[in-house]
Formats: sequence, C-alpha cells, structure tokens
Amino acid sequence: MVSSRPLLVVQMGYPPAILQDSIGDQAAWFTQALGPSCPVRVVRPFLGETLPEVHELSAVVISGSWSMVTDHEPWSDATGAWVHMLMDNHVPLLGICYGHQLMSWALGGEVGYHPKGAEVGQKIVWRIPTNDPLLNDFPASFSAFLTHEQSVLTPPPGAEVLGSSDHDSHQIIRYSPEALSVQFHPEFSGQIMRKIIQYRADKHALPAQLRAELEAGISQTPWSAKILQRFATRYAPGQADNAVAG
Repeated sequence: MVSSRPLLVVQMGYPPAILQDSIGDQAAWFTQALGPSCPVRVVRPFLGETLPEVHELSAVVISGSWSMVTDHEPWSDATGAWVHMLMDNHVPLLGICYGHQLMSWALGGEVGYHPKGAEVGQKIVWRIPTNDPLLNDFPASFSAFLTHEQSVLTPPPGAEVLGSSDHDSHQIIRYSPEALSVQFHPEFSGQIMRKIIQYRADKHALPAQLRAELEAGISQTPWSAKILQRFATRYAPGQADNAVAG
C-alpha cells in the first residue's frame, strides 16, 4: 500500500558533536540511504517535539541513539507508549538499534547491557529461514553495520526472532505483520561506520590493532540496506529500493 504521506523518522537524540561535524546526524543518514525519491519527515521527541497522531502516518522508523533504553528518559518512555498506539492501529513500524530495543521493551521484552559487552563494526547476521515480506529472498547470512552496548535480552511474548549474530541472538525481531526491528544499522554507509569506529576507539582507548582490523573490515552492506529500503518502498511513496548504500 502506497501513501501520499512521507515516511516518518523518529530521531532519538543527536550523535556526539564530533560525529555530527563530520557525518551529520540520523536524519541526514536516512535521507542519504533512501535517496531523493523517498520523502522523509523527522520528529525529535528528545527536543520536546510532539509525536504525530496515528492517522497522519503512512509508516514509521524509530532511529538509533546514544542514550540507553534502561535510563527511562521521559521522552523515550513516552515514545515507547506511542509504539503501542502504532501497533494497535496497524501502522507499519521499523525499529533500528535503540528503536529495536525500545520496541521490544515497550511490548514486554527485557533490554539491558549485553553480558558479552559492546558490538561494533561490520559483522555477519545469520537469517532464520522465513517467508517474511522484507527478508524472503535474503541469503542465509549477510553483513551489517553494528554499534551498541545494550541489547534485547528477552524478546516480548509472541515475537518471532528472525536473525542473530555470534554476539547477539536477537538481531531481527518480527512483532506483527506490520512491525519489525533490527539491532544493526541499515541506514549506515561505510563512511559513517568508519567514523563511529574511530570515535569509539578514541573514547574507549581500543588497541591500535583492533581499531585497524575493524576499519579494514568495512565494505558494502547491500542486504542490510535492503531492509530499510524495502520497508520504505512497501509502505511509503517513492522507489527507495533503488537507493545505494555503502
């Protein structure tokens, strides 16, 4: 179903200033990943902006963040409550990283710091065979960009896990025919991932060899990008599946 209303991106915070200066913020990343044929509207609840009424929406993406779901910031918990309204009204919904965790928490799952620590860089996601409309022709495994400290530790009741990595068992979760979330970042380009690796390496004093290995591992992640592009093509106007990420 195609709507005349633009895809809504719910931006869950700004990146650190040093990253904004070099690669912009989440709104710019989604615009770049989807291309000019897919109009994007952005709302920023962390700035006090009002979340739209469900009848105003064609489809919604909830972005990543540098906040933590378990901090239960008021704007974040309010967005979690809004997720229930979207689900009750069958509004197509895609959660990414923080959005993935927030959706799972809001719908009754458990979120927290991963016992194995953070996951960062380009990693392999293993897909569980399924006829899911966004994943039905995906290979058994594909590369994706990841940067997160918290994870979905226990999915909500009734949710279906559709993908995992060696580090995290809950990389892709389907909640309803219209609602899906992913721990990885289909909106990232290789440049964004490299800058985030550099930022994390400096902040956490990663060994030089590990930093070099993470940077050397960056390439294209076209299958990961297809999840976002297909979601937009399926539920919002434009031909987002023609966008190029990498």
